[in-house]
Amino acid sequence: MRRVLAAAAALAILCGAETPALAGAPPRAGAPCSATDEEIYAPPAQLPGRPGDVLACTPAQFPKIPGEIPMRAWKVQYQSTDVRGAPVAVSGMVAVPEAAWPGPGPRPVVAFNPGTVGLGPQCAYSKQMSGAYDDAYELDQLAAALQAGYAVVATDGVGYLDGQQHTYMVGHNAGHALLDSLRAASRLPGSGIDPAAPAALWGYSEGGQAALWATQLAASYAPELPLVGTAAGGVPGDLRMVGNELNGSRFAGFAAAALVGFHAGYPEMPFDELLNDDGREAVARLGASCLVDTIFGFSGERVEDYTLDGLTIDEIYALPGPDGTTWGQLADRHRLGDGIGTPGSGARYEIAIPVMQYRGADEQIIPVLTEERTRDAYCRAGVPTRWKPDVDGDHLIAAKAAIPDVLAFFADRFAAKPPADDC
Repeated sequence: MRRVLAAAAALAILCGAETPALAGAPPRAGAPCSATDEEIYAPPAQLPGRPGDVLACTPAQFPKIPGEIPMRAWKVQYQSTDVRGAPVAVSGMVAVPEAAWPGPGPRPVVAFNPGTVGLGPQCAYSKQMSGAYDDAYELDQLAAALQAGYAVVATDGVGYLDGQQHTYMVGHNAGHALLDSLRAASRLPGSGIDPAAPAALWGYSEGGQAALWATQLAASYAPELPLVGTAAGGVPGDLRMVGNELNGSRFAGFAAAALVGFHAGYPEMPFDELLNDDGREAVARLGASCLVDTIFGFSGERVEDYTLDGLTIDEIYALPGPDGTTWGQLADRHRLGDGIGTPGSGARYEIAIPVMQYRGADEQIIPVLTEERTRDAYCRAGVPTRWKPDVDGDHLIAAKAAIPDVLAFFADRFAAKPPADDC
């Protein structure tokens, strides 16, 4: 059991009554944050504001962040935009070191998207970092950024408010939520974060997908953000490939969770009617599970065993929705590296900042081929790309092992040094 718990802890590094504050109007400029913890996770009655507006906030402590780092911190609920272009409320957290930033310029900001934490509402990253969930995990990325003197904002992602389901692996939702967390951080009363401060995006595994989607969407969705670079590791760039590789493996729970997450993002698509009794029970368990149960509760399971007709993942991909769009076409819309280019290229996604992509030398969860294809796509598009495919360890270890390289990359970006390019 000790060995199992150690493995689970290592894997965790993959992966944060109606009141005026929740009635849809952001807190007044300069007003203190006074929402209750329960109100942070309660869906608002209306969303009349702008993406990035703070809908509710409360001072918070995050004892699960490793190390003794004096900081001011908050939980926040803010407005974002879902994959259909509709407004959506998202929860997250903000932390600012108490020590003065030595400069030059305003204190930089790192926007962080955690790796997989599980679909259950209790698994929200901000809840885990505040110790609200007993099985919370210590993640070292935020501590490292804070120790470097940077402000940090971490999004929980879409679907962790009460009564909702996390839209796991829906890249457009994740990218919007990460970009809007930066907007919210500078609009948060009392944060002192300058909206003109240089900002970087960071994520690993699920978070790496989110960070690259934010990178691809930034020019069209949030062109005012002063982004200087992105670090993304262990990236599941092609969801078709990842799903087929994981199905029936030790990490099959991630493939099943992705199907549940996509159903939450695209509820009109065929799903519930495909399931047998075991499938309905599995979906219920996944929807209430955090990371450890997602891994060990579904190890070796196959999607075929959960459907009435024994459908494979590829057969599910072939199924159309009401407008004729298939599951596979939706998955392909979330494949990273398609339609990208540099500013002025006319590409669907124009990328104006350098990126760092990395993976563990002994990667065993995300297919190496999709990680390499994502990197190659960025190189072909002319995006300056730092590539580190030899981080010590496997997928479970590489997130922590890569921290020094990521911080060095960020330091260069914040200092406006010429970007390294391994293409």
